[in-house]
Amino acid sequence: MLDAILILKIAIAPVLILAASFAEYRWGHTVSGWIVGLPLTSAPVIFLLALEQGGGFAAASAQGALLGLVSLSAFSLAYSLLSLRRRLGWLPSMLLGWGIYFVSSFALEFATVSMVVAFVGVVAWLLIVARLFPVVDTPEKATSRDSTWGDVVIRIVGAVALIFAITEYAPALGASLSGLLTPFPIYTSVMVSTIHHRQGVASASQFVRGATLSLFTPAVFWLMVGSTIVAWGVGVSYSLAIATAIALHWALFKALKKHGPT
Repeated sequence: MLDAILILKIAIAPVLILAASFAEYRWGHTVSGWIVGLPLTSAPVIFLLALEQGGGFAAASAQGALLGLVSLSAFSLAYSLLSLRRRLGWLPSMLLGWGIYFVSSFALEFATVSMVVAFVGVVAWLLIVARLFPVVDTPEKATSRDSTWGDVVIRIVGAVALIFAITEYAPALGASLSGLLTPFPIYTSVMVSTIHHRQGVASASQFVRGATLSLFTPAVFWLMVGSTIVAWGVGVSYSLAIATAIALHWALFKALKKHGPT
């Protein structure tokens, strides 16, 4: 069992990140941002926590991951505002965004609300953040050569390191803080800094906006996982949550493509 979990820790992140990187190569910044907004790291982490720590721990971590979407969206909004409005470079924008993420996460650890209340609050917050993103007047045309294999390797190494760190130190961190830290934007940061450096601030802002608009799907995903994993088990809970997330994500993406830019 331990060998199987170790293999999962090593293998899950590279597969998901390679898929997201292909999406960036094939369809450009906005679509790749839309895909990267999915719980590509947090879902594997909490799946592994369920196997190692049990369903109750995983349920509490799922609620933490749900609240962590507040921190993740705050990072993306901060990056966009700092780079577009304050004209900061990619490095200060990213570092300040990380600071906001950690401050928000540690503050949210003290939130004592039910899963449903957390879900409603997160959705309301995401709606507000979506309105606060600065408008890019002339979106840049995405190219198919924004990332190198070096960028992809950094994303994979960072994601695997995060998975190992949280799963190894989860008992010390506690269920809630473990969940709150799982959405940390490792490869979102790599991707947005790469896009910013090579394509400009407008494309970078477009990317993080797409990533933020995609967070409604993981909100539903974590609501389902946190509400069902104890009663139904990790296999059934994750299967239903993944199926629902894929259907919802596709429907939202098609709707936004039809009615406005993503």
